[in-house]
Amino acid sequence: MFRKEEEMEDLLRIGVITTTHGIRGEVKVFPTTDDPKRFDHCKEVILVTKKEQIPLHVEKVKYFKNLVILKFKEYNDINQVEQFRKCDIMVTRENAVPLEEGEYFICDIIGAEVVEEDGTLLGIVKDVMDTGANQVFVITSQEGRELLFPSIPECIKKVDTENKQVVAHVMPGLLDL
Repeated sequence: MFRKEEEMEDLLRIGVITTTHGIRGEVKVFPTTDDPKRFDHCKEVILVTKKEQIPLHVEKVKYFKNLVILKFKEYNDINQVEQFRKCDIMVTRENAVPLEEGEYFICDIIGAEVVEEDGTLLGIVKDVMDTGANQVFVITSQEGRELLFPSIPECIKKVDTENKQVVAHVMPGLLDL
């Protein structure tokens, strides 16, 4: 299983500010993590603007539909936070949700080599899509073809984030166009 946090250097993206909320400096955040309730335990975040990375402290967290409403200690007015629309909310790896056994951050396998069980190179992991039923590895083959491998135990045999390698079993029909 993979966590959705996306990496930027040593930072993991957990959300994107969509708009302001009220007049007291709160912002609505679209969560990009698979566990939106993780914001309940989030004390420090990094706001990434086009110009800088701003460390912020979370003062209050609320939930509305599929959004998270955050209030930062550093801002108390709508005029101060309006400029942050479409900015990423990041956390350091130290402040990330601890991974369970067998879990990985998606960003740690993007760019990984995908090999068959016999060591034959299939391609490179370009992306991981969430289909609802399961996740799917999007692999660019050596020939430039896009291959889709479901992230199920029958297909993805081993994920080695340290060596950036994925071992895959090619099920019948999987490589047919």
